[in-house]
Formats: sequence, structure tokens, C-alpha cells
Amino acid sequence: MRYELYYWPGIQGRGEFVRLALEEAGADYADMARVPEKEGGGMLAMSRFLEGQDIECPPFAPPFLKAGRRVIGQTANILLFLGGRLDLAPRSEAGKLWTHQLQLTIADFIVEIHDTHHPLGSSLYYEQQLAAAKRRSREFLALRMQKFLGYFERVLRHNTAAGPGMVGTKYTYADLSMAQVIAGLRYAFPKASHAVLAECPRLCSLQDEVFARPRLKRYLASGRRVAFNNDGIFRRYSELDM
Repeated sequence: MRYELYYWPGIQGRGEFVRLALEEAGADYADMARVPEKEGGGMLAMSRFLEGQDIECPPFAPPFLKAGRRVIGQTANILLFLGGRLDLAPRSEAGKLWTHQLQLTIADFIVEIHDTHHPLGSSLYYEQQLAAAKRRSREFLALRMQKFLGYFERVLRHNTAAGPGMVGTKYTYADLSMAQVIAGLRYAFPKASHAVLAECPRLCSLQDEVFARPRLKRYLASGRRVAFNNDGIFRRYSELDM
């Protein structure tokens, strides 16, 4: 099957978690916002799904995935759909649910990371909420980052005998997503994340091993992966890296 991924073209954002799964699996897919409009892509193609009146199950916002006649929204939901099809989740129902649960926890983590720089609302500029961002970042770096990373480190430790990742005997999409989160934290909070990750050796190894996998290594070197920047989830502001 050829998949169509719809997401903003200039940022990694939540769409990157889906891209990593598609790339790791060697799936046939098109990143539609980057496809020229004359070839059926671009922002116009994405807006048809967001604003069209004939879409049976319209997505609220990107990312969303078109798979045949299905249109699937929400990052964790897309990955739940793709997991079994791309061999990135266990086959058992218990394994699928556990992988999905981990992805939902990652989604919670991502919200808290985003809110360090936009605690009052995404409609406001960063400069309009700088004081609140400093307060939120201080609390996040002192308590929340360590709590989340410590949890995922424990999950990895408990699964050590079974496989290299958090679930079962093989890497899953949750492992790919976790590697992306660690990379993002290292970009956004190089000083603070270094101190916390020093106590999470399994998570550090997970990031190294995931991004060293042949297909992902080629993707990272291809130029198709958008660099981290201050329009995405992970943003580097030195005054927040306390």
C-alpha cells in the first residue's frame, strides 16, 4: 500500500514520529505537503481534508494519514494503525495495547515539553509569555523531565531480558518515538537534559541504536529530515535551559 502523510512541511513536529515509522519499515509513502501542487500535493491538498465537507471522518489537525480510503488522524492513533502493518508492534493484543499505552504517555510528555515555551497559549508569541515560560521550564526541568525519563528508563530495564527496546523482542514504533524525544530534548535543553540523561543510560543507548539502524541512518543523512528549529515542538531558548 502507498501511504499519504499530511503534515506541515517546515517542521518535524508530531509528523516526524510517523515519518520515522514509515522510514524504518521502508514503506512506500508520500509526504504530501512537500509534493508540488501540480502533482496533487502541497498545502492545498492538506486543506481539502481539513476543510472539505465530503470527508466522512475529518481530522481535526495534522498529522493525518491516508491509507486507501481511510483517513486516520492523531499521531498515536496513526502509529497504532501502522504498527501491525509495518511490523513495528507485537502481534498479541496485550503487546499492541502496551505499545499504544507507551505512545500515549510519550504524547503526554510532548505536550509538557511544548508548554515550556508556550505555557499560556499557542496563539501568543514566545516573547509575549517569556516570564511564564521561564516558570514553566523551571518546574519541568526540576521535576517533570526526570519523572518521565525515569519512567521510560525503568520500562527499558524491565524488558532487558526480552529485547532491545521497551516492548517484546524487537524495536517498536514507541522506541522510535522515544529516540526522537531524546534527540529533541538534547536540542532544546542541552545543559539540563545532559544532567538527567546521565542517569538514564538505557535511554541514551536506545537513541544511539535506533538512529544507527540502516534505514533511519540513511533518512537522517538524506536531507529529507527537517532540522530541529524554533517553529516546532522542541525549541532552543538559552534562557529556558536552566
